[in-house]
Amino acid sequence: MTQALFDEYLAAVDAEADRARALYDLLVLPGLELTYDDVDPARSAHAVAVGSRSFVGLESGLDAALATARSGGAALIAAHPYDPAAAGGAPRTTARFALEWRELAGAVDRFELFNRRDCFHWVAAAGLPVVASGDFHRREHLETWKTLLPAAKDEASVVGYLRSHRPAYLVDLRAASRLPAAA
Repeated sequence: MTQALFDEYLAAVDAEADRARALYDLLVLPGLELTYDDVDPARSAHAVAVGSRSFVGLESGLDAALATARSGGAALIAAHPYDPAAAGGAPRTTARFALEWRELAGAVDRFELFNRRDCFHWVAAAGLPVVASGDFHRREHLETWKTLLPAAKDEASVVGYLRSHRPAYLVDLRAASRLPAAA
């Protein structure tokens, strides 16, 4: 994403949000992926700025990008926070949040506990506020871990809830699809 494309992106997301709400009663929110890649997994990190309605660049590094996104009202999620032992063989070699979570916990609102089938055990052990997601790129990604929030179905409520430390409820949709139907 670039500054030059951001307004077009936001307009497209808003148009799709209107369509999704009208056809399926789905809430679609804008967001940005904030990724700092480095050959050293200890320096690499990935975050998602949910509800970001202004462009956030990474020219000044991830810490500055997180601060900018937060001041713009986004909810920030530390994504793919692999521990260093797992980062080397992971699809994303992003171990910075695992190594520096005490320092970075104030820069984000939640940490990803599950991503598809990956579980970031250290997040649970640290007692951090969590979410579950699944990088929904293909149909089979739908039936993975997801987050349920007891919030009104509007952008401000969802972003506000994610920014709070109130509990999020995590569900494994693959397991739920195998449950017998209610009689």
